[in-house]
Amino acid sequence: MPITKSAEKAMRGSLRKKGQNDRRRRAMKEEIKKIDKIAKTDKTAVGKMLSTAYQAIDKAVKKGVIKKNTAARRKSRLAKLAK
Repeated sequence: MPITKSAEKAMRGSLRKKGQNDRRRRAMKEEIKKIDKIAKTDKTAVGKMLSTAYQAIDKAVKKGVIKKNTAARRKSRLAKLAK
């Protein structure tokens, strides 16, 4: 537990940021899972969903949730899956 007031405030802020990061990461993973599930059956629908997944990945990079190379790898694998 934090002892000083500034430590308490820092903890509140870090919890708030953690919640935002978790939501961003969850949204990204859900989009990827949707594409993985649909890729097995319908290739045309995957092409339409690819842009939303790219958008979620790019937002995660912009907010610092994942690194740039991780995003590039995930986008590459999604594009490969869509072919």
